[in-house]
Amino acid sequence: MATTFRGWKKVAIISLFVLPTLISVFLISLYPILYNVFISFTNRNRFHYNPPTEGIFACTTEAQGTYCWQSPILKNYTDLFGPLVTPESLLSWLKIVILIAPLVITYLLIERVRKSNLSPPDTWWWWLVGMGGSVGIWYVLNLSNAIDQLMNTGDFFIVMFRTVLYVMACMPFFILTGGILALILNNDAIKGKGIFRTILILPWAVPNYITAKIWEFFFRDESGTINQLLSVFGIEGPAWLQQDLLAFVAVVIINIWLSYPFFMTIILGALQAIPRDQYEAADVDGATWWQKLTQITIPLLRPAVMPAIVLSSITTFQMFNTVWLVTQGGPIRGAGKPGATEFVMLYAYKAFRTDRYGATGAFAVVVFLLLFAATLVSMRMTQITKGAYE
Repeated sequence: MATTFRGWKKVAIISLFVLPTLISVFLISLYPILYNVFISFTNRNRFHYNPPTEGIFACTTEAQGTYCWQSPILKNYTDLFGPLVTPESLLSWLKIVILIAPLVITYLLIERVRKSNLSPPDTWWWWLVGMGGSVGIWYVLNLSNAIDQLMNTGDFFIVMFRTVLYVMACMPFFILTGGILALILNNDAIKGKGIFRTILILPWAVPNYITAKIWEFFFRDESGTINQLLSVFGIEGPAWLQQDLLAFVAVVIINIWLSYPFFMTIILGALQAIPRDQYEAADVDGATWWQKLTQITIPLLRPAVMPAIVLSSITTFQMFNTVWLVTQGGPIRGAGKPGATEFVMLYAYKAFRTDRYGATGAFAVVVFLLLFAATLVSMRMTQITKGAYE
């Protein structure tokens, strides 16, 4: 007869199994987060580095050698956000919200049509209308001045804006490049698929620090491979890593090279899981290649691709080693100003190197909250965990 455990015995047995994991999570994840939050409220830096001997409330912010609570306690946070809540900055934020309103409305309308119709109509042109509305708002409200106003509010907005722009520049090319290669490899007419798959997945398999240094050599000025190839055709190559826009483009290209195999693998696996009878029925109905792509392939790929987009967006937002090895956040734009490719993680690393622990802690807390909120919203909108809880 089998032995059963009830009541406190069952709870005790389960707790013994779960306890090592809980301890590990606390020591590795939760404790550093809580300690970082604590540091973000203090004046800890290279001049205030030791805890006070008489308690955290006993010292003053001017005392050398010891750190304590800031006065006011939210000083590190107000230094980050203070310039963003002036009347001029708030007006600029309002203009940006109005700018993206047509795109949000377009998305909501498309989702409503899809849910309320068994055979939803083509809605691609709706996006064109939404983008046209945003372009019109840009010129009517002269939003270039709004961006310039926000760019003068301090390092926080500049770094966050460039990082978000970097993610938005990378993600479409991740999906497009990976999707095109997956469609090619999934074609029955392609021979030697195993060889091509091995070759195309190599950028993902090679350690990224090796790839980053190779690409850094490609983008050098006179000795760089790209400029040497251009010189063969009588074209003088630019200083890729010394100009703001070109350096930004360079790190985007490198990240595309590193990331497209991930999407290619995900999309290829999803393509092979689509039932063949879907396409056979479409052929019987006389559907074109484009209609099969837009009405069958892309909708059925969405459940597999959306989680990859969310995860890759978070990874790209936290990009550090590749950009650091290629540009180190440069080109430099002036003393005390973030470089043209100084994204969130590079900015935090440089701030940490200057021993501004309290300010760095506040910056890290804000980034954590933003990423956590963005993850929850994306999970809600894409329903990527819906199947796990049904």
